[in-house]
Amino acid sequence: MDRNSMPEKLLQGARILDLSRMLTGGYGSMLLGDVGAEVIKIEPPDGGDPLRSMPPHFIEGESAYFLSINRNKKSVTLDLRAEEGRKVFHALVKNADVVFDNFRPGILEKLGADYETLKRINPGIICCSILSFGRTGPYANQPAFDLTIQALSGVMSYTGEPGRLPVRMGIPMGDLAGSMYAAFSISAALYHREKTGEGRKIELSLLDCLIALHTYVAQYYFSGGEISGPIGSGHMSVVPYRAFATKDKPLVIAIFVEKFWKVLCEVIGDNEMGQNPKLASTAGRLANRAEVDERVQKKLLEKGREEWLALLRKAEVPCAPILSIDEVFEDPQVVYDDMKMDIEHPKCGTIPTTGTPIKETPKPAGPFAPPPLLGEHTEEVLIELAGLQKQDIEKLRAKKII
Repeated sequence: MDRNSMPEKLLQGARILDLSRMLTGGYGSMLLGDVGAEVIKIEPPDGGDPLRSMPPHFIEGESAYFLSINRNKKSVTLDLRAEEGRKVFHALVKNADVVFDNFRPGILEKLGADYETLKRINPGIICCSILSFGRTGPYANQPAFDLTIQALSGVMSYTGEPGRLPVRMGIPMGDLAGSMYAAFSISAALYHREKTGEGRKIELSLLDCLIALHTYVAQYYFSGGEISGPIGSGHMSVVPYRAFATKDKPLVIAIFVEKFWKVLCEVIGDNEMGQNPKLASTAGRLANRAEVDERVQKKLLEKGREEWLALLRKAEVPCAPILSIDEVFEDPQVVYDDMKMDIEHPKCGTIPTTGTPIKETPKPAGPFAPPPLLGEHTEEVLIELAGLQKQDIEKLRAKKII
């Protein structure tokens, strides 16, 4: 199998009208495009998605940020604020399966793109909206971004080092959680409609999506009243499980399963600790976290990172170097999995981008399509799906509706 190609088109035939902007919607619709859905990105004619102008890095005028989350899409420019633009959009809805957005409450109604309006045009339509806090409730009309979602969700309260200000996760997990739940929900709704013919409205709150990822941390609070705080790279339940310094560069060791404990002690040369009955169980080490971490750390300072990694891997102790982003894409496993790949872009030429984690058989469906230029597919889509003629398109273009 060519691992540098798209997965089999699992959603082939599904047509998604993507009204979303920025990361929250862009990543979610890209996931659907990666598995074969036809994603038509509807953008305002005056500049398109704001991510198209996001600094600091550009390739031939195209924002690197935009390029990172918009492959396998078509771009249509259309002003939904104009009545003629809404009529064209409604014509597209007749031939669509999903309408996807991340607008604040009240915007869809103004644009004639709300579920009640669209289901009269296409009874089987699936509408999926990602909102910061849902459509109703005390925060419904408040603006929000990933940072505020991470703060309100509680995730930030236990991210970072003890005794210091909490930090956000390095990736925008507030936005990404909503994107992934949206892709999952849309896929489930398409399957349900295949069985029943029923469309539906889906609404997701970014706050809810991130709170749902608390999993055991929330359950520890519900079950034992434990309020988690910053623990650095450590774990609430497992010791040793964290980053350690070595003679040169740091690494991580993860003794999540009991069988690795004594092996670790043998590798680092502290058999006394390995034989100590009070440290023989996960619970015992958890009760003596400071002692265990201190002794492991002291031993690891005797050698450099690569020497320790060789010894630990030979003994099959779970461990890893802490790689910087440039090192990640040189790692042999990452290279083998084609998680960096090239896409041919009509303006930028060959551009590297992240690969897809979805690896499948039977045969892949072919290379990824590049992120679209603004309005690149407007004429093609409006003729094919909205039934417009070339002269109609020229009139709309003259009025700056497309």
